[in-house]
Amino acid sequence: MSKFSKGWEGTGSNILSMMRPQQPLRQKITLAAKRIESQSQMLEAAINGLIQRDKSLFSKVVDAYSEHDVKRATMYANELAELRKTINLMSNAKLALERVALRLSTITQLGNIIAVISPAIEVLKDVRISISGIMPNAEYELNAIMGMLDEIMLESGQPLEAGFSFEPTSEEAQKIISEAALIVEERMKEKFPEIVVPKTPEATGEGSD
Repeated sequence: MSKFSKGWEGTGSNILSMMRPQQPLRQKITLAAKRIESQSQMLEAAINGLIQRDKSLFSKVVDAYSEHDVKRATMYANELAELRKTINLMSNAKLALERVALRLSTITQLGNIIAVISPAIEVLKDVRISISGIMPNAEYELNAIMGMLDEIMLESGQPLEAGFSFEPTSEEAQKIISEAALIVEERMKEKFPEIVVPKTPEATGEGSD
């Protein structure tokens, strides 16, 4: 049985492993994926709360506009635009986490482990940075998950140089993020009505000679 196979199943036979048994790599990867899914679910709950806020604000824009209160309608519309930026950012993060968890579940062999985990760590770093100011607790958990994935890379027995070839890794990580962004953009268009910021009479030229 190869070194990786022993680590994968948790059947290491050296003295150190018998004195301090290690959790099998398979279980560690599954646990990491579950923790990532948990963060995705937390993001989803937060996003749902923001969506309710979005509906409320949009209703206020419509009401103010129907009452010809341009100043108030514009104020609500600007607030709504910023809220949707946050929803878009969090939705991108959520979908990126879902894709990372899915790819971790596909790991079945050594070559797989390097090709999947290295870009996964990069994606997690990007997600952590993007939501750090919005969900500080998620930042802490993502750091812990990245630490787990680093340990898995080391325990796989693969030299670090092979695991961290930056060009292919960055390309794969960017592919995951781009896929998520594209899907979120389409969902945002379908789910949210367009914000039409009313113009003041001065802006439209009304009342000028």
